[in-house]
Amino acid sequence: MAYDKFVVLKSSAYPLPIDNVDTDQLIPARFLKATERKGFGDNLFRDWRYDTEGTPNADFVLNNNKYSGQILVGGKNFGSGSSREHAAWAVYDFGFRCVISSEFADIFKNNCLNVGVLPVQVSEEFVAKIFAAIEADAKAEIKVDLPNQTVTIVESGESDTFTINGYKKNNMLNGFDDIDYLQSMKEEVKEFAAKQLF
Repeated sequence: MAYDKFVVLKSSAYPLPIDNVDTDQLIPARFLKATERKGFGDNLFRDWRYDTEGTPNADFVLNNNKYSGQILVGGKNFGSGSSREHAAWAVYDFGFRCVISSEFADIFKNNCLNVGVLPVQVSEEFVAKIFAAIEADAKAEIKVDLPNQTVTIVESGESDTFTINGYKKNNMLNGFDDIDYLQSMKEEVKEFAAKQLF
């Protein structure tokens, strides 16, 4: 498997109520030299997390120890900018399995799905409710149910639905990337090939 299966995730979340977060903010260009998906989480939001001397910025949400969890809740148009897949790698490598927003840049959304991060797009009104729940309780739990395509604020029970491509949903449920998916069909491919007349 390329990554752990994603079925149901119940977790607290980090709130980032900023619109138009782009991929250069997610992972600055100077950190794109590596070709393996390792170590990128250390530089997720590097220029927001640290000052020029490398000292953590106490005001940035990822440096605030009252927040935790595997969910990042962002503003609209999340992941805009360049198509660098390293941005999705950094999100995953930091430990996030889900990003919730009212709007995603398409390329970032697809890059996330390819590496095991579930991008959950819900209404602006529901995102506002999630932010309010986290503001009231930093440990507020959010439940993301992929089979039923719902996201729920656990304490209040308020819920919204999201859409996902059926192929990508199946891959997430199984922890597959595209190669894993093809590997899972190896026997069917052999059977098909055996029936062909050449």
